Amino acid sequence: QEDINGPQLMYSHMEKHDKDNYNHIVLGPWNHGQWARGRADSLGKISFGSNTASWYQALQKKWFDYWLKGIGDGKFEEAYCFQTGSNQWKTYSSWPPKQAVIQTLYTSASNKATFTKPAAATGAVSYVSDPAKPVPYRTQPIEATYGPGSRWRPWQVEDQRFVYSRPDVVSFTMDKLTDNITVTGKIKAHLFAATTGTDADWIVKLIDVYPDFDSSSLSMSGYQLPVAMEVFRGRFRKSFSNPTPLTPGKPEEFVIDLHDINHTFKKGHRIMIQVQSSWFPVIDRNPQKYVPNIFEAKESDFIKATQTIFCNSRYATYIELPVIKE
Repeated sequence: QEDINGPQLMYSHMEKHDKDNYNHIVLGPWNHGQWARGRADSLGKISFGSNTASWYQALQKKWFDYWLKGIGDGKFEEAYCFQTGSNQWKTYSSWPPKQAVIQTLYTSASNKATFTKPAAATGAVSYVSDPAKPVPYRTQPIEATYGPGSRWRPWQVEDQRFVYSRPDVVSFTMDKLTDNITVTGKIKAHLFAATTGTDADWIVKLIDVYPDFDSSSLSMSGYQLPVAMEVFRGRFRKSFSNPTPLTPGKPEEFVIDLHDINHTFKKGHRIMIQVQSSWFPVIDRNPQKYVPNIFEAKESDFIKATQTIFCNSRYATYIELPVIKE
């Protein structure tokens, strides 16, 4: 219930056998069930600019009026998707849209992100990951998920500045955008990395960084909105059924599926790629020393490790962005 990947996977599998065009998808900007309560016009500090619950409920009524009562023409779009950033409902003839063009956003050793591949033969950024001091997945204190005063529901849009300055989190940031960039479809990270340990977790985030001075909403100045986030455990890089240890110091490629999004990075904003190696407690701590079963790891198995992200011509860490011209 923490993301909308499940419905999209179900849709894609059903679409392969949908000869009569009964399969459709609606993607809203909600947390679990938010469309069924209140206005659903915001999540945390992120405003959607309209009553998205009312819009969706009207579509539901149109759907059930036709299929249960025979009212209407039965014409429905293949995909209805709310586009964050621009705060607009969009329709598509396929999901993800086929007209998207993949653009490659690279990291650099100077902590910049750019659409130009690094030319230097060497270049990397390193940090020390300590399982005893894991990066939290949201601001502390972390209350019980369904307990009194819980701030869990909007955690996936929480301002990432609370970890941005940690020494075990590295960020690669673009210059200010001179035009809007709309990213619609599957985000995929290609992380070229090495560790001094024998196992490692890699958490990659794609972040929309608001202007330092946001005239439209001063309270949002500098906000770091996570648009896509996912974790990958290094031991499974070759197989989920047959995990294998990492070789200390050996650069390897880790392909991380960040799932489908529909977001406009607005002019004046910046795009950021962020990498870390713990995300506690939403993801259990990796000892960073390979053991057959992490749940049986001993205290002595939990070790510090230096993680290196490569940013050069041979090992270029990047993210695939499916860009659509609006």
